[in-house]
Amino acid sequence: MTARRSAEDRLRRLLVMLPWLMERGEVPVREVAERFDLTEADVIGDLELAAMCGLPPFVDELIDVFIDEGMIFVGVPRLFTRPLRLNSVEAFELLAAARTAMELPGADPDGALARGLAKLATALGEDDTAGVRVELERPELADRLVTAATEHQQLLIEYISAARDETTSRRIVPRQVFADRGEWYVSADDERSGEVRTFRTDRIVSVEPTGAIVEPSSDPVPVPGAWFADASVPRAVVRLSPAAQWVVERFPVDAVEGPDADGWSTVTLPVASEQWLVRTLLRLGPEASLLEPAEWRSSVSQAADRVLARYRRS
Repeated sequence: MTARRSAEDRLRRLLVMLPWLMERGEVPVREVAERFDLTEADVIGDLELAAMCGLPPFVDELIDVFIDEGMIFVGVPRLFTRPLRLNSVEAFELLAAARTAMELPGADPDGALARGLAKLATALGEDDTAGVRVELERPELADRLVTAATEHQQLLIEYISAARDETTSRRIVPRQVFADRGEWYVSADDERSGEVRTFRTDRIVSVEPTGAIVEPSSDPVPVPGAWFADASVPRAVVRLSPAAQWVVERFPVDAVEGPDADGWSTVTLPVASEQWLVRTLLRLGPEASLLEPAEWRSSVSQAADRVLARYRRS
């Protein structure tokens, strides 16, 4: 049995594989597997994952890849034709990640990734990332949150949820404060959800101490960079059949309950885009059902009706 590959390994492989495929457009699955030292099943699984990636609103901004009769077809999506805009932290992180990816089997030293890497290094004025130090401006609020975390102070914050475009009041007990990809965050015990959630500090409108000292929960604190732990990202609760358990392996999930006697599991997963969830549920068909949020069920139903109408017209 083939060992399960980590998400980090799969991502690094895709970083090398996709530019190579985009330059060629059409390649047999067997050839890709041999070049990148993967099984054909791994190649297909990774590319299926890449096909679900893109930019919001995920209508025409997905990576254009599909597989038919042993052939892989890859187009260049519009998002890759636009100028890349990065801050200094993002640029150095991308440079380091790309150099690591270039060490993987199948990396083309003269290919698109290598050429892009050279341009990025030139733009940064660096021949390598060794010894590079990037200073981030520390927001004033960070020190206040660090003090609260040290003293276990409970805080009342007003927080802007970017996903729902609303401001909510939340009582939190800060656990850690950190910077990642140019932004500052605080992970905290969140009374509203009963879980550890991560908040972007620039979305915190106001902070007031409640006067309460609360011992931190025993729940693990998310590792910095765990973007889907952000409290502003909505959650969906989906029931999955045995045939749909691949969802748990391919996408980040908060919790998994089951399986029950029939092999079905109930998963809670972060949803950065309602359109992505609708598309995924359409793909799963009768192998999945949306339990929460109830208001999104109509979106799934309407999308299914549109697909059925197109099928009947054809």
